[in-house]
Amino acid sequence: MFRAIDRLGAVADRALTPQSINLIVKRRCAMAGLNPRDYSAHRLRAGFLTEAARRGIALQEAMQQSQHCSVQQAASDYNEVERAKGRAVRLGI
Repeated sequence: MFRAIDRLGAVADRALTPQSINLIVKRRCAMAGLNPRDYSAHRLRAGFLTEAARRGIALQEAMQQSQHCSVQQAASDYNEVERAKGRAVRLGI
């Protein structure tokens, strides 16, 4: 999903590693005065799946982009939206 871009605007062929993205997120949070321990690259992937669910994109299609290896792992973020939109939520307990 994320690729390196050099100073001249050339986009790298290979995706950044999850560790690289995590370091970038934490560095930028620190620069913004936020506690880097409160943020991670995982939330970017989780947020992507959440938005995909909101837009009605099939889980399998979203997983191809997010590169989740396990449906169970991806479904936890994706299904949150389904639960929030479901009819049962309106029953109120």
